[in-house]
Amino acid sequence: MILDHKFVAGEDGAPVLLLLHGTGGGPDDLIGLARLLSPASPLLAPAGPVSEHGAARWFRRLAEGVFDYDDVAVRANQLADFVLAARERYELPQRLVAVGFSNGANVAGATLLLRPDVLREAALFSSMLPLPETSEAIAEDLSGTRAFLSNGLQDGMAPLDSTERFVDLLRARSAEVTSHRHPGGHQITMAAVQAAKDWLAGV
Repeated sequence: MILDHKFVAGEDGAPVLLLLHGTGGGPDDLIGLARLLSPASPLLAPAGPVSEHGAARWFRRLAEGVFDYDDVAVRANQLADFVLAARERYELPQRLVAVGFSNGANVAGATLLLRPDVLREAALFSSMLPLPETSEAIAEDLSGTRAFLSNGLQDGMAPLDSTERFVDLLRARSAEVTSHRHPGGHQITMAAVQAAKDWLAGV
């Protein structure tokens, strides 16, 4: 499965960054962030395949903050298949880390839960629980999975209670989780960027 995307070559040994934009965004949105996180990294930046009144998204939703969970699962698997195809196409054997904001962070989170065979690391900005904790499709063992989650204390679009449930779910499945909190809303702060950079380099 090949999604519309942009690929930027980087240096051998640097992690590949899979850039996943928010609602209404596109492949260029997170390139500046990626260069702050890891200047030498190859960049793989697909476009969300779902249109919501003309705005690109990664999966359907029933209302703001109410996800179509069936579509989340379909699109997370679609993204995983895209990553596999892109790895082969661009000969990318090295470490791959998803970097997502908002809707992009949510599809990355779902892919972590459903397809650990493809995605094991993600830096998630303004994310929330992407699937029900009771979903039988979630992998039982996520040991070896690393996640960084940055969320604003005043974020009405990604409520902290949902984010905390996501953190609890990841940890219950043996994933390693780093949580970062900032006083703002639905945004990426410079403090969050620095924290994510430190997390990315901390392997």
